[in-house]
Amino acid sequence: MATLSPSSSSQTDTPRSRTPDLPKVVLKAPPRTYTHGGTPLSPADYSATASNPISTQKYPRISKPVPMMRPSYDCVVIGSGYGGGVAASRCARGGKSVCVLELGQERWPGEYPVSAIDALKELHISGNTGENTKEVCDMTKGDPTGLYHLILGEGQNAFVANGLGGTSLLNANIFLEADKRTMEIDSAWPEELREDGALKKYYQRAREMLQPVPYPEDHPELMKLNLLKKQAEKTGHGDKFYRPPQTTFFEDGINAAGVEMKASTLSGQDCTGVNDGSKSSVLMNYLPDAWNWGAEIFCECEVRYVKKDPSGKGYLIFYAWHGNDRNRADFKDLFHNELMWVHAKELCFLAAGTLGTTEILLRSKEIGLKMSPRVGNGMSGNGDILAFGYNTDETANALGRQNPPSDDAHRPVGPTITGIIDMRGEDVAENVLDGFVLEEGAVPEALGNFLQAMLELTPGKVYPEDNSSRSGFDRLRKFFAKAGTKMMGPYTPGSSVNRTQVYLIMSHDSNEATLTLEEDKAYLRFLGVARDPHVQQLNKFLAKATHAVGGVLVNSPFYAFKYAGLGEELITVHPIGGANMSYDGTGDVGVTNHMGEVFTGEGSEVHDGLVCVDGSVIPCALGVNPFATITAIAERSLDLIAKKNGFTIDLETKNGKLDLLNGEPKVKWPLTKDMAEAQQAIRDATGESGVRFAEVMDGYLHVGDEIEDFKVAEKYAKGVGSTARFFLSVDTYSTKNLVTRSDHASIATGTFTCSTLSRDPFMVLRGEVQFFSQDASVSDTKNLVYKLDLLGTNGELLHFYGYKIIDSTMAFSPSQTWKATTTLYVTITRTDKTVVGRGILKINVKNFAAEMKGFGASGGPGTLARLAGIKQFLSFFSLQTAAYFFSPFRTLQYIAPAIRSASSLLPKVRSAIVTVVMAQDQVGSKVHCWNPTIVNPELPPILMVPGASVDEQIFALPTINTNAVDFFLGKGYRVYVVTHRVGKTEIAKHGYTTYDARLDIKAAMEHVISSTKQESMYCIVHCAGSVAFSMGLLDGTIPTSWVKGMTASQVFFTPKFATVNMMKARSPVSLPAVYKKLAGSDWFDCVSSTNDALVQRITNQLLRFYPAGGLAEICNSTTCHRSELVFGRLWSHKNLNSATHSHLPNILGGVTMKALENLMYAGTHETVVDNEGNGLVTEENLARLKDLPILFIHGSRNAVYTPESTEMSLAILRDAFGPQKFVEREVFPGYGHLDCWMGKDAHKEVFPRVLDHIEDVLRPSTKGSASDKVTN
Repeated sequence: MATLSPSSSSQTDTPRSRTPDLPKVVLKAPPRTYTHGGTPLSPADYSATASNPISTQKYPRISKPVPMMRPSYDCVVIGSGYGGGVAASRCARGGKSVCVLELGQERWPGEYPVSAIDALKELHISGNTGENTKEVCDMTKGDPTGLYHLILGEGQNAFVANGLGGTSLLNANIFLEADKRTMEIDSAWPEELREDGALKKYYQRAREMLQPVPYPEDHPELMKLNLLKKQAEKTGHGDKFYRPPQTTFFEDGINAAGVEMKASTLSGQDCTGVNDGSKSSVLMNYLPDAWNWGAEIFCECEVRYVKKDPSGKGYLIFYAWHGNDRNRADFKDLFHNELMWVHAKELCFLAAGTLGTTEILLRSKEIGLKMSPRVGNGMSGNGDILAFGYNTDETANALGRQNPPSDDAHRPVGPTITGIIDMRGEDVAENVLDGFVLEEGAVPEALGNFLQAMLELTPGKVYPEDNSSRSGFDRLRKFFAKAGTKMMGPYTPGSSVNRTQVYLIMSHDSNEATLTLEEDKAYLRFLGVARDPHVQQLNKFLAKATHAVGGVLVNSPFYAFKYAGLGEELITVHPIGGANMSYDGTGDVGVTNHMGEVFTGEGSEVHDGLVCVDGSVIPCALGVNPFATITAIAERSLDLIAKKNGFTIDLETKNGKLDLLNGEPKVKWPLTKDMAEAQQAIRDATGESGVRFAEVMDGYLHVGDEIEDFKVAEKYAKGVGSTARFFLSVDTYSTKNLVTRSDHASIATGTFTCSTLSRDPFMVLRGEVQFFSQDASVSDTKNLVYKLDLLGTNGELLHFYGYKIIDSTMAFSPSQTWKATTTLYVTITRTDKTVVGRGILKINVKNFAAEMKGFGASGGPGTLARLAGIKQFLSFFSLQTAAYFFSPFRTLQYIAPAIRSASSLLPKVRSAIVTVVMAQDQVGSKVHCWNPTIVNPELPPILMVPGASVDEQIFALPTINTNAVDFFLGKGYRVYVVTHRVGKTEIAKHGYTTYDARLDIKAAMEHVISSTKQESMYCIVHCAGSVAFSMGLLDGTIPTSWVKGMTASQVFFTPKFATVNMMKARSPVSLPAVYKKLAGSDWFDCVSSTNDALVQRITNQLLRFYPAGGLAEICNSTTCHRSELVFGRLWSHKNLNSATHSHLPNILGGVTMKALENLMYAGTHETVVDNEGNGLVTEENLARLKDLPILFIHGSRNAVYTPESTEMSLAILRDAFGPQKFVEREVFPGYGHLDCWMGKDAHKEVFPRVLDHIEDVLRPSTKGSASDKVTN
């Protein structure tokens, strides 16, 4: 890849709206002035100025579609939480090209679920139930890209978020540093981090970006906050209570990254996503900052493993793409095996969250990346405990509500956490491992209606010891409180849920959890964590705090798992570890060093550029909310990594207000041509609806260029096991553009695998899929075309060209239709266009079913528009397919489009001279002459004579790359073509016969002799021209001395009709006579129009069903049909390209019934006669042909004259004169009649054979004899 250089656009720097002042005095600082309120963000809030036009999209999208991904970046960041956001921002500010890969989707405030139904759609469950000694059940359910991810583990479960911004989207925002004693644990932390103040400046960097502040004193009182304060006081720990700083905005303003923030509406919805725009998640700061500095972000990319680049430079990151409405995931056998990849040239940062990063490392190790055996060990749940103080004596109001009624405005829920009882000090925890924090919480609205039932049904409740002695009034109040919830809902003041306090404890655990891969799935074990004596002490503390306010302690709902025999009862929202920093600087006791670099084994050597920057590196429980420490450690790692790798992070330049909806980033990396085209296609589809689907085709690919036939290549490849497959996602961003614009292709993204070419998959980015494009190489055929650039992990670039053939062979055959639409003929080439291999790929029934299951709509403003897009595509596809399935009923083609516009015609050398020569009966004929660039007087001129109803065009076609005139001119020959009186000329309407046409040939030969001053010429004569020429030679009209040699094409003096022609000619009713009677004319024109007489229009309709020689010969050209009626099928359609077939009305003329009767007589009697019926093949006449060099050529599939026609002529000459020099015969397999001259490949197969004969004739010393062969 060429090195990219970014372009920058100027932005007005504006000061931050505020700079948080949160060192030690933060908790005692006087409250600032806040503007209470805030509303859900509108599109205008994301735009830099109110005057900016508002786009049709409602929310920003700083991520890009995966088809816009580059194959290589300086830095790749896996994950987008705190560590990932830091890595992306700092590398981008360091001038590096950055790619961010995120498993989840991009969602902005206003898009987060509120109701239980919507939230349930976003729930993804993974992991197992059961214990190690019992049967374990895989519990994977839901969308892996869903916002909420519940991991079921043994001993403890975990809850994290998937989405752009990671768990920061759902956490409770509490920004607290790890205490000094925790950071000094020498059996956990590296020496570099045990130093006093090691993280001080990095915590400050995190503060400057995240801007935490405590809940303001002048804001409305929060009942749950007051309740926690009361509990602290009643338990004797009032001095340990305070309002912790949190990353919530309580005033409108611009944040440190330049993003518009709104004041919190105090909804308590943090755990399902805050929709008011107040939450300072990574999505609102580090990621927009990275975007503004050029980082390119891609969502729904599940990274599976990392490998060293084969070149030794950088890393290959392999991922499964969940995009396109997850339709790729419907291919279950392939989804996690046929992986896409991106190359990190310098740095790869693992920031997929504790569990995600650890799983990636385990998979990477499994496939050969060397690392410490400690990976997946030493994990922790950060000592998390979730519990509830149910139905207390006090109102907690801890149930979140996005849109409370106006009468509830005076009692808001507040942010999820606003208060803390901090029990980490030495005065209450002599042993650092006994320290913990207790924070109050809020239950989101989505769970509100279920909370009462969950709390009532959860076993293991801890009641106050004096519960039985409580007054009857207290008991009655509690009874009515429960009834109030059931009858009037959980928000009812005084109800049991309204009086429930939510607790979250963070403490220290044993750090003995593990994550392993079992049957390719992650298995999380927190062995014995719930039985830890420390946990029992914490439960006692919770019970004491709860009982102090008259409540019942209810454990986490997962406590029920224990009683169901499915495991233990804890849950953590802060899993950490798995890629632990080593306390001794080696891989013997850790996975990463103090900078997060991954060890290569048990020693101190690391993988340069492979760095973990998330919670996975934290080596022990922190006893407090961990994200501040994770962010600070990530800031430190990036600082040190930048210094090690020689780049400087620009931390001084501030962003102006970012326009995330309509604006462009400050730094933009240049687009390649294919990226620009893909981007334009996407932009062209703005507001349009499209379709998307995933497709898998597999088969066999022969590697090598020696086999040209696809079926032979497939057969050989199958024998040696050279399999191939592609796995593509196809996006048709605008169905309208696809249907109406011939230049519009769908965009294909995915992989191509062929083990014979590479052990790794080839990446396909921005490939093209064209539906029903006209096949220019074959007549009356359409293709489904796949044009894909294949990029190998070794940097090799190959081109994939595949096509499905949609033609008349499908007619009335479901099996052939299936074959046509599911069979792809593939050629792989290098950039220099040399062939790498050929083969055939197919869609099997199983993969087709998966493709149809995942088929769906994309884009479009609303459901109806999306459905309309699907309908339009399916209608287009069905109609195009049906046209060939019911091929005879297609709309007839009368006048070729190419005639109206000559743009499809190829540039050809014009004839130098067009001369009208007069025959001895004073009938004039045109003779065209072409002169070569350099005239060689040693070479004889060539005279070409076409057949009936055609002219010089059959030899000088403007629709094929090399026509006969081109070919022989290129060999130095001067070429003449005569259009005789039965050819495509007005004179033909006068009723002349083929016998009369010999006079025109004689006149043309006289002209050639006169103009070239040569006594003889080589003659190439075709069909009726060949018959006329034979007549002239036999009766002496044309002297044989004028003929140096000749090629007789398809017939000579023994014409024998093919089967259908013979049936017509021998019909008991004279068909020419019938025609003359019905049409009232002796003239039959091969060209027709919709304005013709009724009899002609009826004829055209009847000819739809005329015998065509097989399904492959069905077409919708009236000219083709009519010419077949009078002459027989003139070609094998596969040999004509599309342009030639379209030009038939310009190539063919007509014939009189008299001339046709003359031809029919000869074809049925198998001999030539004069106009009086006298036979011309006599012993005397044959003597004139003695020693005349003749090459007979014939198409094996000729449906006009059977191949016996030329075979009989050769046999008669051989019987008369014995073997003669240069009297030969060649049959060309697969060719018909006129396609021997008009075929797209005739210059490769037919013309060279004629040239060989000419050159043999010109070499008198060459010995030769009569021969008869078929070309293979």
